Amino acid sequence: MASFERMVKAVSPVILLVVALTVGVGDSAADDHIAVDARKFVATLADRTIQSLTAQDIDKVERRSRFRKLMLEYFAFKGIAKWVLGRYWRRASQPEREEFLRLFEDLMVVIYADRFAKYSGEKLDIGRSEIRGKNDILVHSLINRPEGLKPVAVIWRISQKDENFKIVDLMVEGLSMGLTQQKEFASVIRKNGGKIEGLLNELRKRLAANS
Repeated sequence: MASFERMVKAVSPVILLVVALTVGVGDSAADDHIAVDARKFVATLADRTIQSLTAQDIDKVERRSRFRKLMLEYFAFKGIAKWVLGRYWRRASQPEREEFLRLFEDLMVVIYADRFAKYSGEKLDIGRSEIRGKNDILVHSLINRPEGLKPVAVIWRISQKDENFKIVDLMVEGLSMGLTQQKEFASVIRKNGGKIEGLLNELRKRLAANS
């Protein structure tokens, strides 16, 4: 799945955004408390990530375990997984759904966790927040990269339920990571005769290659 591999490489710097040693938060004087709290939520994730995942005295197994814990705590993972599978979620059998959730979670962990050992000083500057709906908040941010590399604009899409925030998508330079993943998965399924087993098999291969 060459296109999937290209997508992973493209979004890897985005995952590293949250390991910023310094997080700048924009002026919040005119914002309501929900917008302010949403920015603090992202800032807290960044702070916890740098403390937990960039330590040099932990092995790969421990780093992956810590990454999984943070991912499941801060991201609406099951909802994201169902969304990226799109209409095929409804077509999937219960065993297929269960295996997809497990494979997708494990693949995200093995692909991204190890990259935090290579932190190189990126800084995440958090800007304004937008409340788009009752449970739809956008937090704008900018990743400032070292060595004069061009900054990357990232928007965190956050949902709130029972006063708890969860990240539901990341938009990098205007491109939704969730939608990109959905298109990739749909393409794999179509190439395998519309069978979800084709995607599951591909995920198994990717997981084995990165384990």
